[in-house]
Amino acid sequence: MDTLSYKTVSANKATVTKEWVHVDAEGQTLGRLASKVAKLLRGKYKPNFTPHVDCGDNVVITNASGINLTGKKWDSKEYIRHTGYPGGQKSLTASELFNKAPERLVEKAVKGMLPKNKLGADLFRNLKVYAGSDHDQEAQKPKTINLNDLK
Repeated sequence: MDTLSYKTVSANKATVTKEWVHVDAEGQTLGRLASKVAKLLRGKYKPNFTPHVDCGDNVVITNASGINLTGKKWDSKEYIRHTGYPGGQKSLTASELFNKAPERLVEKAVKGMLPKNKLGADLFRNLKVYAGSDHDQEAQKPKTINLNDLK
C-alpha cells in the first residue's frame, strides 16, 4: 500500500489560487447573499480548502442598494455600537443604516459570518461592496457568478 497517496494536501499562501469574483446583489435576500459570499471569501467552495489559510477569492459586490430584507426586519433589526463613553450606546435600524450607506449593511452581514480572529480580518479585506452597478475593479477582470447556482 502506497502511504503517500493518503496524505492530506494542505494549502498554504504559495499554493493558493485566488481569483476575482463579481456578485450582483440586485433582488437578493441579505442573509442568504452574505452566507454565500462568506463561503466564497473563506474558500469553502474550493477542493483544497484549508481552515487556517486565506484560500478564498476576492469578491466584488455591486448593486448593494437593491438587496431585500424579509418580514419586518427593516424596522425591527437594530445595529448597535458604543462610543466608548458612559451612556454612549447608539443604535440604528436597518432602514436608517440602509439610507445612510447601503454597502455597510452588506459588509456588516458578511463580516458577522467570518471567523472572529486575524484570519477573519484578512478575509474581510478581500471584500469590496458598491451601492451602484459600477465598481473600481475592472482591471482585475472579475468573473461574474450567479449566487443562485451555489449551494
